[in-house]
Amino acid sequence: MYRFLLSPRWLAAAALAVAAAVVMVMLGNWQLRRYEERSAINDRIDAADSVAAVPLASVLTRPATAGAAGEAPGKDVAWTKVTVSGRYDPAHEIQARGRTVDGDVGFEIVTPLILDDGTAVLVDRGWVPAPPGGALAPPEVPPAPGGMVTVVGQVHLSESRPAPIERRHGRLDTRRISVPKLAPEMPYPVYGAYVLLTTQTPAADAAFTRIPIDHEDAWQNGGYAVQWWLFALMALAAYGYYARKEAQGRSPSSAPSDARPTAGDRVAEADRRRAASDDRVAEADRRRAASDDRVAEADRRRAASDDRVAEADRRRAASGDRVEEADRERAAAAAALGDRVTDADRARDAAGGSRSTPD
Repeated sequence: MYRFLLSPRWLAAAALAVAAAVVMVMLGNWQLRRYEERSAINDRIDAADSVAAVPLASVLTRPATAGAAGEAPGKDVAWTKVTVSGRYDPAHEIQARGRTVDGDVGFEIVTPLILDDGTAVLVDRGWVPAPPGGALAPPEVPPAPGGMVTVVGQVHLSESRPAPIERRHGRLDTRRISVPKLAPEMPYPVYGAYVLLTTQTPAADAAFTRIPIDHEDAWQNGGYAVQWWLFALMALAAYGYYARKEAQGRSPSSAPSDARPTAGDRVAEADRRRAASDDRVAEADRRRAASDDRVAEADRRRAASDDRVAEADRRRAASGDRVEEADRERAAAAAALGDRVTDADRARDAAGGSRSTPD
């Protein structure tokens, strides 16, 4: 019943369905990994207030070259809660303009924190609003505290699509916080990620607004994973559905060409074809007979029409005879009347003559 599945066409369809299902499963697994990565990031964001901070050097690779950024960490390190101590370097402070917090546009102030070993890490101290003079006016930034400072914050990966760097209002000015782009402006080695400040000792200035951290949309990736797996099942189910439909719709006469028919099958097929041919001949004879009947009926109608014409001609001839007869009778009556008039005239003449003869 399903031997047709071994034909080249159905083997190709099976290979295509399996290949499509495999690709869709792989895409679903990739979305699942993205879901797990984003879920882990969200867990680290949510756990920042409840877990203990770990030393910065335990999660980031120590940089070694002055004026260059260290190795960039992986996504599994993002938003890890860390602690680090050092001294701020206001001379190389950075202002990242065009940053939005709660719908307001302002600046993020990033200040290098120099560690005891001579390396530095960039610390995002917070957000300040843009001044009334507009985006090009210098923002009002609280000065960085002097002396030793202990910072607790979360690891922020370097931002993509780095923007040009300018020096404006005594600070480095840019739109994107890209550590590899900013590191050449520093005279010391810089860690490959920066720290988003949460708390600081001594306390940070109240003029700063803490930078909010947006959660990753992990459920979107989870939904995509389920969709791809369902698509894989649908591809295989579609192949099975059409194969079953083909098997149910096949008759003995439509068996695969590679199945050799028996002599009895060939004879039965020949009989069916002969019977079908006889039916077509009989149908043609019936149509021909019906056509002959229509021709005969047309002949009868034509003959009846000719008879009616002849009858009309006879009636017209008879009418002409009656007219001639009436004319003859009218002529005879006129002649008789003329004779009577003549006789009357003669009688009147004779009477007149007799009265005029003398006695």
